[in-house]
Amino acid sequence: MKRNRWIYAVFTILIIGLGLGSRAFSSVLPDTLNTYLGDSLWAAMIFTGCGFLFRKLKTMITGIISLSFCFVIEFSQLYHAEWIDQIRDTSLGGLVLGYGFLWSDIEAYTIGIAACAAIELLVLGIKKRRCM
Repeated sequence: MKRNRWIYAVFTILIIGLGLGSRAFSSVLPDTLNTYLGDSLWAAMIFTGCGFLFRKLKTMITGIISLSFCFVIEFSQLYHAEWIDQIRDTSLGGLVLGYGFLWSDIEAYTIGIAACAAIELLVLGIKKRRCM
């Protein structure tokens, strides 16, 4: 499979917008959705970003790389040194590195990446059927 970089770039940008929107409108969203939505979208953005970078990788490998990246970032939040906390105190640093470890984030990352992988596999299956 060879992914279309333009499509993955557009999806990445759309997901970034949705993720920022989920933070902006968190006061009107249900608590359950607030717990998972932003982090699931962040993980989805990582998946589409990996899809953009690694066009020829299988979906499952892309998912594993994406999930590993998300988990490393999340577990890095257990480490608190002055230099990394200063980075986290910036807007971009906080969005990328997060602030504190939460098991719910691990769940959200898994949900977001699993959803993206499922959608990609579904689309690939539809494309294969059309070509037959």
